[in-house]
Amino acid sequence: MHKTFFISDLHLSDGRPDLTALFVDFIQKHAKTADKLYILGDLFDFWIGDDEKSPVIDIVKTQLLELSEQGIECYFVAGNRDFLVGKRFAQACHMTLLPDYTVIDLYGKPTLLCHGDTLCIDDVKYQQYRKKVQQKWRQWLFLKLPLALRLKIAQKIRQKSQADKRQKAIEIMDVNADFVTKIMRQFQVKTVIHGHTHRQNIHEITEGMRIVLGDWGKTSSILCVESDGKCSFFNESLS
Repeated sequence: MHKTFFISDLHLSDGRPDLTALFVDFIQKHAKTADKLYILGDLFDFWIGDDEKSPVIDIVKTQLLELSEQGIECYFVAGNRDFLVGKRFAQACHMTLLPDYTVIDLYGKPTLLCHGDTLCIDDVKYQQYRKKVQQKWRQWLFLKLPLALRLKIAQKIRQKSQADKRQKAIEIMDVNADFVTKIMRQFQVKTVIHGHTHRQNIHEITEGMRIVLGDWGKTSSILCVESDGKCSFFNESLS
């Protein structure tokens, strides 16, 4: 039976070796048995440029290269925390970068993939922020700054983001159902897979199916789609 894995929102960092260990465990035990692996954003807790170096980055490169050497294709859709992941890092991992919205043929079913933040249109403040940071000229200027300065800026942004979250209603940070319907019709699909909201679930909706990937913490959150159409999650902790 052929199968494809989907993961997102691992938020890997040097400060969370437990998450890195979960990722390595997944790659070694499961990912190597798949046809393909799709990472739908926020693989890292923050990304300040492909010139950044850290132990966790080296580990991720090594693990993804192992997949490539075994003929398993790896794809990446940028998240709201690691949207600056670029071609240099992707090439080092033998990973293919995908657009914010990507339609794939998932065992005969056209399926839309995205990180999920673009679906949360009720969070107006975030969408305004996203529009700014996605501007190419802003990204170009940021990446020209010294690495140490970028790190300080990133830390301040994370602190402000965490403070803002505590003041927002949970509903505002979830996807807008009507907008999801609009996007699915636009791309002519019956299935959408995304992360970002951390609310692992498989929703049966009017347009078809919305599958939400969970975040990683004490356990992983892994979606397995098999060639017979079966979709299921499994969550594992380190033994």
